Amino acid sequence: MIVPEFTLGIWILLQLINPVANYANGKVMEACHTMVPGHGYPPQSDPVHKITLNQTTFLPGDTVTVTLSGPRFKGFLIEARNAEDLKSSSIGSFSLFDEEECQLLTCDHKEGSAVSHTNPSKKTQIEVYWNAPDTANHSIQFLATVVEKYKIYWVKILSPVLFPLNAHAFTMSQTTKVSSPTSSPSTNLKKSFSALDCGEKKFCVRNPVNCDPENEYHCFFLSFERKNHSVLIEMSGPNEGYLSFALSHDQWMGDDDGYICIHEDETVHIHPSYVVGRSHPVLESSATLEAMAWRLTDGVIQCSFRRNISLPGSKRFDLDQKYYIFLANGATNNGQIYKHSEHPLITSEKHDVTDHPKNIGGSRSPLLLKFHGALMFVAWMTTGSIGVLVARFFKPVWPKAFLFGEAAWFQIHRFLMFCTSGLTTVGFVLPFIYRKGWSKEAGYHPYLGCVVMMLAVLQPLLAVFRPPSHDPRRQIFNWTHWGTGTATRILAVAAIFLGMDLPGLNLASPVKTYAMIGFVAWHVGTEILLEIHAYRLTRKVEILEDDRIQILQSFTAAEAEGHTFKKVVLVIYFCGNVAFLFTFLTAIGRQ
Repeated sequence: MIVPEFTLGIWILLQLINPVANYANGKVMEACHTMVPGHGYPPQSDPVHKITLNQTTFLPGDTVTVTLSGPRFKGFLIEARNAEDLKSSSIGSFSLFDEEECQLLTCDHKEGSAVSHTNPSKKTQIEVYWNAPDTANHSIQFLATVVEKYKIYWVKILSPVLFPLNAHAFTMSQTTKVSSPTSSPSTNLKKSFSALDCGEKKFCVRNPVNCDPENEYHCFFLSFERKNHSVLIEMSGPNEGYLSFALSHDQWMGDDDGYICIHEDETVHIHPSYVVGRSHPVLESSATLEAMAWRLTDGVIQCSFRRNISLPGSKRFDLDQKYYIFLANGATNNGQIYKHSEHPLITSEKHDVTDHPKNIGGSRSPLLLKFHGALMFVAWMTTGSIGVLVARFFKPVWPKAFLFGEAAWFQIHRFLMFCTSGLTTVGFVLPFIYRKGWSKEAGYHPYLGCVVMMLAVLQPLLAVFRPPSHDPRRQIFNWTHWGTGTATRILAVAAIFLGMDLPGLNLASPVKTYAMIGFVAWHVGTEILLEIHAYRLTRKVEILEDDRIQILQSFTAAEAEGHTFKKVVLVIYFCGNVAFLFTFLTAIGRQ
């Protein structure tokens, strides 16, 4: 009887675990039709989560952004159904924005017709794309089941109704292709744009400042010229695939009025677009644009169009208001657009493009990130590196008491290292202020930065508990202090290498890498030179002591000679560091 009882117990345990496992990995195909999880508990009645859409109407082939948000939840299931018959089968298909949190399911034998979670981690918002079928002719409503805990869940939370339109629209998501032949402008530009009227008749944004789109391949050019109740807009830049600009109420991507020129098959498609959050732009019909024209030549893409200043009943912004201006470019592949290849050019303040003509530039590196990079370069290329050399090689050079009864070398070392910790602390905080949280797109750089920050704070705290010079624990302290400091310097250099490659600083590549390698070689070479000199000086003194001839005079002369050499090396090293630092700070300032 033991075996049957044991088998029965295992069977019951598996039955209890099964729904939990399904809930954890999101494989809930058996719940596609009812959308009720098999948890054995009744659902909650009043939903606390909501579904929002980035548009209220759609056309066949459109891509709609669907967002589920609310208090923290672990699991979910989303489907799209006929708004007039919510018990019908799912309609259309989904594509994913975040494959780590979401997965596609096959419901009603339709691949990708539903979306669920991939793991039970807590989340407050998920975003997916719904692809309308080519034959959609009725209203759509999205349904969501949300699981907060095993016993607490909501079933069939409803979205706003998505209404169909009769005309074909032109939208794009991460996987949508530009394929409508009617969307292409019908005229070609006969000649390149000119910057001669910038500041007089045109409001111009240029990068580099004062570049000429007529003669410079790398010139990013955007101009606005008001004519009565409309504005003529011209845009030019390197042809990587697409060129776009956007008007924004802030310096963050999201909820912006954008316009994009896409190169495909030796033609250019021009479309208005809008962005919800940090997602791919969704393109709209070009019906609001007039006099569209384009030009492809010598690796440059140029496009122009006219738009009314105000478009009542449209999502388009009124052009006679002040906005930040974004200018971005990136690659395309068979009509698919990819994330911009570098940080967008963003104006430093808001502008009204219909007001007085101006000639302005912008920056591809936000000011806070510039200060972050500059402070870290100063901390680890000057104060930190010089402070280490002083402690390692200049104890016999400056042994006399200077301030507070401490040796001069120690006072200099302590001051420089406190400066290093202070600069690192301020620089560490700035990216969090800019991002308003953690950046998921910065790779390993922020992780290394956090470790460096902790060690930079730990070092001065350890120094506070430094034992007296004759204390038996002093040797342990010395090795701990040296090891922590060395690890901090190595990690700081690694973090700088990784940070230089991020688009936020937009430093020239590969010059930045070669310059940083040069600094590391410069510092290591200086340390090796001083180590060799210290060793030779020690050997010289030993020989003098062995010969017992004019020991005191010879030793004093050798020591003085050695001190002079170290001082000269330190001055040369300092000048070299300033040169490297100037190179990096100048590069940051140009962006």
